[in-house]
Amino acid sequence: MIRDWFAMWRREFAHYNAGVLQKDLLAGLTVAAVALPLALAFGVASGADAAAGLVTAVLAGVIIGLMGGAPYQISGPTGAMSAVLIVLATRYGLEGVWLAGLLAGVMILALGIFRLGRVVALIPSPVISGFTSGIAVIIAFGQVDNFLGIKTPAAENVLEKLAIYAESGIMPNWAAVTVALVVMATMIIWPRFAWGKRVPGSLVGIVLATLLVLLAGWEVPAIGAIPRTILLDERLRLTAVPWQELGNLIVPAMSIAALGSIESLLCGAVAGNMTGVRMFTNIELVAQGIGNMIIPFFGGVPATAAIARTSVNVKSGGVTRLASVIHGLVILGAALLFGGLIGRVPLAALAGVLLVTAWRMNEWHAIRFFFGRRLKHAMLAFSLTLVATVLLDLTQAILIGFGISTLVFMAQMSELQIARRPVEAERLAAAGVSVPAAPHNVSVYYLSGPLFFAAARRLLEMVEGQDGPDAFLILSIRGVPLVDATGIEVLWELWHRQHHGGGDLLLTSMDRRVESLLRRGGLLDELGPSRLFWSADKAILSLGGKLGWETAVPEPTTGLPEDSILSTQTIEPFANRSET
Repeated sequence: MIRDWFAMWRREFAHYNAGVLQKDLLAGLTVAAVALPLALAFGVASGADAAAGLVTAVLAGVIIGLMGGAPYQISGPTGAMSAVLIVLATRYGLEGVWLAGLLAGVMILALGIFRLGRVVALIPSPVISGFTSGIAVIIAFGQVDNFLGIKTPAAENVLEKLAIYAESGIMPNWAAVTVALVVMATMIIWPRFAWGKRVPGSLVGIVLATLLVLLAGWEVPAIGAIPRTILLDERLRLTAVPWQELGNLIVPAMSIAALGSIESLLCGAVAGNMTGVRMFTNIELVAQGIGNMIIPFFGGVPATAAIARTSVNVKSGGVTRLASVIHGLVILGAALLFGGLIGRVPLAALAGVLLVTAWRMNEWHAIRFFFGRRLKHAMLAFSLTLVATVLLDLTQAILIGFGISTLVFMAQMSELQIARRPVEAERLAAAGVSVPAAPHNVSVYYLSGPLFFAAARRLLEMVEGQDGPDAFLILSIRGVPLVDATGIEVLWELWHRQHHGGGDLLLTSMDRRVESLLRRGGLLDELGPSRLFWSADKAILSLGGKLGWETAVPEPTTGLPEDSILSTQTIEPFANRSET
């Protein structure tokens, strides 16, 4: 992995010059303008303060940016992460947030070192969209106090918060509401103008709202003093790690690690499509892990790659990872030089930023696709994950959503199609085969779909309801892509039933993987080569000697499907592989 990292760096900076530096510089400045108000807002939304958000943005921009698996990634505090952290801060305080962030960093680092990045990609799209929307709901409810300019007791979920609002008479601070609405209106209207693409609406809105409060002399809660240092007084210290809470923080740390990994890899996939530059997945996870192990010791909150900021970087012309470093250093300079002004930003202004961000972070295109196309399995997974995210926590929501998606997938996969076609005397006669007056019962079963535990018993039930033990059964399994232990057991039962009842069982058209599994299960050796064929027609004609048929050589038949009855007369056992 270290060799891959150096090779990536060499390619990235092979032709670096003053022109590329200028592009990185402009992109870094643009991203910093977007990231600064978000860092303030997400720091507060995480249950910490604005300073913690700034520290996180600076360290993530420099450390994760330098070590990351792609030149375009911009990491920092995010809305999705803040929704998880606010619950954690309510339960365990900031020390719990820091220790959980440290543990999550170790977990993410392990994912990268052991090259398990692809595991994260197994989470279905409806589940990701569901908990993204659930997180948006949590963020929105978490900002109601700041939006209204009030202070109510902390709550661990939305239902508790609603109960608190219902019990306490809410008296809004209309000045705070006005400030939030000014920011929201600015963020919505500003991008419609030509200059809105150069200066982010969130930054303009915060500046306007702060000036409005200062000029009008309104009394609204503000951010407060911003420390002129990157090493905050309130931070995780090795001498004061709350090890007694370690057991309680394992599951929250897993939530943070899962979310951090998912967001970072999704961000890399989106930006990779925009730039055509592939992200090194496991290197990115190593960088995210190391960054999140360091940040708590400076007083920051867990960070992850941010899709919006990364997109701004790409669209602004950023070429290398120096754009991320420059963005972090610019935020640091702004905090050191303008900390006094930043401290006077109203919390209601940050609430306005977060409410618009929460609305925008919903994956509306995916939601419209799921519900517009009436994809029931996706709608169910999305809805349940959303509700679970809002009412429970992220880890439980992901597990529930993943479980629902898995069950739906298994239900769809278990739809084994079984078509039975009896071999009738008239059809045989038309093909030039003379049969006795009372022919034996011969049936062909065409199977399509996986023969595994959720569906295999259907085959046995259908055969028992249609054909007796003395019947001659031919199973055409060309459409069976896989078979499991239950499927093999069912085939064994069918064989014993027909063999001991005076009938027979023949198999045709096996996929090589299915053949391998049936051979390992001992069934093919039990049946022998004489009962294995390439097509159902060949299997039918092979029964002539056993059943007393007299076979003439007919004219070649046409217009029959590949597995139709008697499309050819050549009798050849499955074991002969000279013909495909």
